[in-house]
Amino acid sequence: MDVPKHRSGRSTSLRDATDSSKMEGTGSWDALEWTKIEPVSRFVSHTNLDFLLEAEHVIAEGHGVVLVNTDDAGMLMITNFRLLFLSEGTRKVIALGTIPHATIEKFNKTVAKTQSNARQLEKTPPQRLLQVIGKDMRIIVFGFRPRTKQRRIIFDALRRCTKPATLWDLYAFVCGPSRFRNTNPQVRLLDEYFRLLGKGARASTDMIESGSFTLSNDLWRISSINSNYKMCPSYPFALVVPKIISDDEVLLASNFRARGRLPVVSWCHLGTGAVLARSSQPLVGLMMNMRSNMDEKLVAALCSKLDDGSRRKLYIADARPRKNALANGAMGGGSESSSNYFQSEIVFFGIDNIHAMRDSFARLREYLDTHGRASSDGMSSFLRHGGSTWGGGNLSSMSASVSTLGDSGWLLHVQNVLAGSAWIAARIAMEKASVLVHCSDGWDRTSQLVALANLLLDPYYRTFNGFQALVEKDWLAFGHPFCDRVGLPAFSGSELTRQPSSSNFAASPGRQPSGAFTSPSSSHAQTSNNYSPIFLQWVDCVSQLLRMYPFAFEFSAAFLVDFLDSMLSCRFGNFLCNSEKERLQCNISETCGCMWVYLADLRALEGGSHVHYNPFYDPLKHNGPLLPPAAALAPTLWPQFHLRWACPEEAQAGEIEAKCRKIITKYTELQKAKEVAERKSKEISNAMESLNAELQNLKQQNSSAMNMANRANKENMSIKRAIQSIGCKVHFSNTGDCIVDIESNPLGTAQKFLYCSKKGSDGITLDDEKDLAVAVTVTADDDDNDENSPIGRVCENLCPFRSADGGCRWPNGRCAQLSSQFVGLRANFDAFDKLSIDDSYFKPE
Repeated sequence: MDVPKHRSGRSTSLRDATDSSKMEGTGSWDALEWTKIEPVSRFVSHTNLDFLLEAEHVIAEGHGVVLVNTDDAGMLMITNFRLLFLSEGTRKVIALGTIPHATIEKFNKTVAKTQSNARQLEKTPPQRLLQVIGKDMRIIVFGFRPRTKQRRIIFDALRRCTKPATLWDLYAFVCGPSRFRNTNPQVRLLDEYFRLLGKGARASTDMIESGSFTLSNDLWRISSINSNYKMCPSYPFALVVPKIISDDEVLLASNFRARGRLPVVSWCHLGTGAVLARSSQPLVGLMMNMRSNMDEKLVAALCSKLDDGSRRKLYIADARPRKNALANGAMGGGSESSSNYFQSEIVFFGIDNIHAMRDSFARLREYLDTHGRASSDGMSSFLRHGGSTWGGGNLSSMSASVSTLGDSGWLLHVQNVLAGSAWIAARIAMEKASVLVHCSDGWDRTSQLVALANLLLDPYYRTFNGFQALVEKDWLAFGHPFCDRVGLPAFSGSELTRQPSSSNFAASPGRQPSGAFTSPSSSHAQTSNNYSPIFLQWVDCVSQLLRMYPFAFEFSAAFLVDFLDSMLSCRFGNFLCNSEKERLQCNISETCGCMWVYLADLRALEGGSHVHYNPFYDPLKHNGPLLPPAAALAPTLWPQFHLRWACPEEAQAGEIEAKCRKIITKYTELQKAKEVAERKSKEISNAMESLNAELQNLKQQNSSAMNMANRANKENMSIKRAIQSIGCKVHFSNTGDCIVDIESNPLGTAQKFLYCSKKGSDGITLDDEKDLAVAVTVTADDDDNDENSPIGRVCENLCPFRSADGGCRWPNGRCAQLSSQFVGLRANFDAFDKLSIDDSYFKPE
């Protein structure tokens, strides 16, 4: 796939240097006040547009454009991803005037004449306006200078960008996965199935290719009957079905359900065995007399026996009004009969179809624009500029606007979905019953009810990871047609296309594949009868639960807003196409970026202090099902989403949450500082302990040295007395050396000195700490080796241990060595202690 290269030559700048006079007057479009703009250069360099995303490039631009909603003047740019409005003075992006192409529901050119006196009426040109209506509750209007072609250039570029020729022209494909690379969504779906079945296994691509993912527990199993999407093109490749039902029986049962969407398990309770199942309507026909034994057997298998042996009750929840279900019988559809399905009860919820939701959403958007602070008619409806009007009339119209909000019906529809989901969750949690939910096709109202009931039943789905698994399972995998409902670009030419679905059936009541290949005339939402904000309405319901249970959700309302914006923008590939099969055939997961990775990357930048985190989340407070009573299900407008464009100041309903987040951030910083201080304190404590241990060691060494010194002193004194007893004088110097003088010198030889060193020099070393070696060196004549030498006479005549026969009575003492120039006296006081030495041998000191 070739990525379009940026060509600056395509960017069109049509700047009219002449200033237009300001428009005067009051009323619709008349409050538009043209701001005098200084002339600028015709072409603007795009090299410093750091606000552009990766692979985003400018296609067209217009200068001197006024955002009528706020009277801001600036530059309007069309890129391959969005419509951008920059402030004229600061060149900053103004959020209200910036909207992705895929988020635009429709746009049109309008002309409004200003009210002035009759003399100037012919001279005053009409106002050139461009109205853009978004799927995110905003209506914005841009005013262009008269007598220029800027509006035509912008309109034509916008029309080309909102209706791409091929799927590959979408920004999601042009940008590619980038750093938001996706993983295989089929693997994630299997991981969720394994969690529901209580299996600790982890899915892998090899497991899918080999077909080894068909695990089971005592009641349910994962079937691969739809792995090639032939049985039901709009269902996922893997289905959870009762264990006692074979694949052949599953295939037969699918023929009795519209579009082959047979009853399958969406959620199961491992403890009680109750399940929440989903399907499409049965093909019972007009007379309600068509039956299917396989379908009845499959539905009955959803109700396993209770612990007491009794049969579990089954509720069949039909999301449609009863009259609509009967009307569908004329086209082959209809609803079940409780007499044909054992121990079952049929309940109708009365939720309107996609067309009623689309009209209700449009009326709500119109109401907010009319009575908002930044209205698209150029007038702030509430006391703008100190005026006394409100809503275009007097103050009494305030009460009328409230009834207008009620007439839109949006809050009533939200309440019906909430009430139905709460009823389903209560039956499963309180009665341990199983519930089968369906509407006509089983991919609109059914997805709303099942996904919301899952959210109420399972705390896991109220976390970031669980919310992702819930959306991917009950909306993406089970075939909610996002391409049709959200108005995202469809396929054309030789690309994969999908026959538009509606609440009505074709003439044939049989199973119809949803993956037919046709060439749609137009994919834009403004010409599609299948556009409906079903998924947006479900997220609105989630925000109502978040308001009712602020401690139960890990994510915040800001996360839901960013989540919806990312989905509507078509920046990522997660919500492209109408089914898992189509996304797989288009290789969406590898060629487009992943929205979940993008949102997780945003949270990773700031950690727990990010606005996506709910500061009040307490997983232990609501670790079970949420069962709201009926009185608590009264919905209100979702300020962060519904009011953010029309009433930006009033939309800041999360001030308490913001302050709490600041407190939490400060607490986190203090906690980190505390941890650092504790770590330093521990290091200092360890250092002090080490110094104390070293000090104790030094004290022990000092004490040992003192003892050794005392002992050495005693040894020296004993040696001194021993040497003096043989007629020698001993002198110890301060350096540790000693000098021994021999007094007896009968041969008249020159007196020599005996030298001892503790350093172990001249080969004399200390054996250990208990021994003290004294070396006596005598310089003798050549006849010193003779028996009559002074050495020999000393040993023979003076040594008290010399025996009469010439032997030594102290051989272990090694006190003397004859025939040597050394006379060594090695004092071993342990040996001294063992000898009986006559005190007369030693002279008194």
